[in-house]
Amino acid sequence: MATFVQGPVRVTVPATSANLGPGFDSLGLALSLRDELSAEVVESGLEVEVTGEGADDVPRDESHLVVRAMRAAFAAMAAEPPGLRLTCHNVIPHSRGLGSSSAAIVAGVSLARALVAGGQLLLDDAALLRLAADLEGHPDNVAPALLGGFVISGREAGEWYAVKAGVDPRVAAVAFVPATPVETKKARELLPAVVPHADAAANAGRTALLVAALAGRPEHLLAATRDYLHQDFREPAMPESLALVRALRADGIPAVVSGAGPTVLAFCDGVDDSLTGRCPEGWAVHRLTVSVDGALLG
Repeated sequence: MATFVQGPVRVTVPATSANLGPGFDSLGLALSLRDELSAEVVESGLEVEVTGEGADDVPRDESHLVVRAMRAAFAAMAAEPPGLRLTCHNVIPHSRGLGSSSAAIVAGVSLARALVAGGQLLLDDAALLRLAADLEGHPDNVAPALLGGFVISGREAGEWYAVKAGVDPRVAAVAFVPATPVETKKARELLPAVVPHADAAANAGRTALLVAALAGRPEHLLAATRDYLHQDFREPAMPESLALVRALRADGIPAVVSGAGPTVLAFCDGVDDSLTGRCPEGWAVHRLTVSVDGALLG
């Protein structure tokens, strides 16, 4: 029978940006916006408190994504708490392409493991990644949310993999966040089933260049973030985002749609503050650094 720790456990989880232009469903970067959550085992029932982003929209019952992730992790450890109290302070915008659902999943599995005595032995880091990726359906956001930094991820022979790569300390980013969300499912429905071989080859080259550019050659980020596979096809769902991407890129700024959008992510030098003035009216702007840490307990 599982033993649970006394008192609350706490975790912070970073926002993430996936795709990064050509790295469709394979590249992800942890960013310095972080959700803060705490959970504890109580005698009975379920209590969910939410403040911040999405507080008016998310459920307070078993369908809450953090709760669902916690239940999956408890099941994997053969542990069933009598009751739970969960508190979420959300900073990551919801349905904007900054990994809010992945942050919720990673927070849930991390909290559940921390609440079980010996949880690290019952559910090691590799198992935690597998569980989070299974829940999300793909690893490109959950991997950097869990591990931090820049992560290359995917699936091989039925198993998820995630490999961290270096990020030059000069690399920072600005996120331009529209007021209106876009559902990932709707954005994916706009993608074609087949693309020309030449476009696929061009994207493969840009993806390889992007790994090198982020690692230490940021002068190549503009060319490295050119995408041929997904961004333009999604324009009907987010025309203002694609217009901003093109305007920034025309001025030599490496800009991409973040994840499935509609947020636009622009890479910059860590000391460059000029980009914030490019924010469209009614949008929010966030000056961000790369988060070297993923989910952090304590």
